[in-house]
Amino acid sequence: MDLLLHLSELTPEPLHGQISRQIRARVLARDIGGDEALPSIRALAREHRVSVITVQRAYEDLEREGIIRSRPGKGFFVVAIPEKRKQSMAEQRLEIGLGRLVAEGAAEGLESAQIREVFERVLREKGGAR
Repeated sequence: MDLLLHLSELTPEPLHGQISRQIRARVLARDIGGDEALPSIRALAREHRVSVITVQRAYEDLEREGIIRSRPGKGFFVVAIPEKRKQSMAEQRLEIGLGRLVAEGAAEGLESAQIREVFERVLREKGGAR
């Protein structure tokens, strides 16, 4: 399986975080199905010109989260996650991310109404519905 990822060294997010975030998003968005094989650590590292350790860290993060699992001698596979659990995982990650952003906005002096207005504007502009 070719796994096209968009990695950048220009962002503050570490490469292993970019890899795990993008694979997680594709699993939760149903672009990669349960029991589907992922590229080997070496193959993904070679394909994206990153170190084996970087990919290994990303896979370890995803394994800890229960998104992928290792089958010794066979490689890494996506876990078949029930739809309700996928939705719950996505909502939880969104809540954590929004929580950080709301706290930053409040720390910078924005009131709740202003934060809500910005959120609603971004939701409209970025297409909150699929």
